[in-house]
Amino acid sequence: MSFLALTKKRYSVRKYKDQPVEREKLLQVLEAARNAPSACNFQPWHFIVLTEEKIKSQVAEAYPRDWFKKAPVVIVACGDHSVSWKRADGKDHCDVDLAIAIEHMALAAADLGLGTCWVCAFDAQRCHEILALPDNLEVIALLPLGYPDEEVIPEKKRKGIDEIVTWK
Repeated sequence: MSFLALTKKRYSVRKYKDQPVEREKLLQVLEAARNAPSACNFQPWHFIVLTEEKIKSQVAEAYPRDWFKKAPVVIVACGDHSVSWKRADGKDHCDVDLAIAIEHMALAAADLGLGTCWVCAFDAQRCHEILALPDNLEVIALLPLGYPDEEVIPEKKRKGIDEIVTWK
């Protein structure tokens, strides 16, 4: 499949089959993140892979949605602001670097027949406490992952090129 076809195939999955994800596929998804570019190659990321029901249920306290609780895997994407590159004006690129790595994982998952959904509207402080993370790590996003349990892929409504591009 071409890269453009893969980007069209990937969508936010909110319904998962009750089927475990093979460790080999998880490692491939994580390898995609490991290979993502980052500012000055500082790689300010750390990923926590949750597969055990007890810890997934605890993390779901930070994002209490039924569909989220049913994902067989949750990848907690953390940024380390103590090692991320900062631009001369102080702009911290940790979140940008994590976004690139997370989307690499989402695309790799889609390529492997898996589904994901970026979750950013969660209680980050609660998640940090549940996982007993050190102060230097910030939970940037949660990435539920599993086999999609949907027969119909939702239509992706996209703006036209002329709405998002200015040519000069």
